[in-house]
Amino acid sequence: MKAGDKDSRFVTRVMPWLVMLLVVVAVIMAAVRLVINPWFVEFEYRTPDFPTDPYGFTSQDRLKYSKIAIDYLLNSAGISFLGDLRFPAGEQTPAQTCATMTDCTHLYNDRELKHMLDVKNVIQAALRIWYASLGALVLLGVWAWRGKWMDSFKRGLSLGGWMTIAVLFIVILFVLFGFDTFFVLFHDVFFQPGTWMFLYSDTLIRLFPERFWRDTFMVVGGIAVVISLLLALGFRMKEKKTA
Repeated sequence: MKAGDKDSRFVTRVMPWLVMLLVVVAVIMAAVRLVINPWFVEFEYRTPDFPTDPYGFTSQDRLKYSKIAIDYLLNSAGISFLGDLRFPAGEQTPAQTCATMTDCTHLYNDRELKHMLDVKNVIQAALRIWYASLGALVLLGVWAWRGKWMDSFKRGLSLGGWMTIAVLFIVILFVLFGFDTFFVLFHDVFFQPGTWMFLYSDTLIRLFPERFWRDTFMVVGGIAVVISLLLALGFRMKEKKTA
């Protein structure tokens, strides 16, 4: 057997699994990025029975401040982007939160600002991983096309779709039947324990109550499942046609 044949056989065996792993990352992060957008808070705050803020934020207040928070997570600004925000003249944070602050006219307290900085760092790192996964898929696709290994590449795309669906199935089960446990585990993976827990009167909880996060996970999962099915079935059918 020639060395070239061995190399070709190795590539055709390894490439589908490498592409599969990259697809899982790329698809899930694509869904996450689609949700980190103003359209989602517009949609979510208008869903039936979404809980009102017992401390007085109106829907317009929530839309205004949540969109600023989203902007902060995606831009290059420092934490002062949020730290300089204040309540309108004559208003201040609720008494429970105010007791932990030196200036109760600020929209966010120090604990919230620290957490938002942590969240931004996690999201920015995740986005870089997403860009890298997309870039790697493009490069592998070009390499496969030039090396005449497109069947292996397409097989990897299809496998990646199915694997992503399997991962999301497990996540969605946790969200539906054990959300509290899942939510704690999720945060403890990405943040120091306890740093993401707040008072009900804190601005972050008033803007993003538990219902918001449960729905977020479900929407991210739904979007990712649709993309995954398109990959899994679309490239499987193409593979059959070319077989």
